[in-house]
Amino acid sequence: MTDLEMRAILLAGGKGTRLRPYTTIIPKPLVPVGGQAIMEIMVKQLARHRCKHITVAVNHQAQLIMAYFGDGARWNVRLDYSVEDKPLGTIGPLTLIEDLPEHFLVMNGDILTDLDFGKFFGAHVSSGALATISTYQRSLTVDFGVLACGNEQRRIDSFSEKPVEHFQVSMGIYAFSKRVLELVPANEPFGFDDLMLSMIERGLDVRALPHDGYWLDIGRPDDYDRANEDHAEIVGRLLPDEAPGG
Repeated sequence: MTDLEMRAILLAGGKGTRLRPYTTIIPKPLVPVGGQAIMEIMVKQLARHRCKHITVAVNHQAQLIMAYFGDGARWNVRLDYSVEDKPLGTIGPLTLIEDLPEHFLVMNGDILTDLDFGKFFGAHVSSGALATISTYQRSLTVDFGVLACGNEQRRIDSFSEKPVEHFQVSMGIYAFSKRVLELVPANEPFGFDDLMLSMIERGLDVRALPHDGYWLDIGRPDDYDRANEDHAEIVGRLLPDEAPGG
């Protein structure tokens, strides 16, 4: 990583409705994986990559998250909070944080990945881009035979049996330069999709940085079950100091 100090914003204001019933009582960032909260793993990873200041954007069940993480002293980081009085989407909460540096990370608070946050941040700063999006290749199998028809006579031009489509998807991890905030309306819901469309429309410099390691967005019960199934195998990649024999 560069010697530039890394600041991170963790987005933890959502209701986690897709992860019910696990989130009926506790907020999604506190749902345990391998015996510790999802977002606790992320905080430890950021601390390991020398991130000294983390701001958590909270809304739903904010008091529970704040009580659990406190000031971050037990992870040797400075941890503070930005409290939304209404949901502002993925990017909207950034307008409430007054002390953002020139470059910073933004991350969903429910992600398991072995991405090197320091290298990702350093690559963004070195590139000069306004935004860098960490991406991951996903494959989607169509469970049907797919026909392609041509002219008005509906003549079949091609046929594929259960084709597989490949996509680069956002990992929910972003590096931003502060100038992107000029595109974000104050105190209004504004999502990642809104920001991307706005930047692309204006021809601004937004880049993708693919990751080919481990990544799991814990958004659904199936994802959560997989996270716990994978934990023993991947803990050494997520938190090397906590791996068996580490």
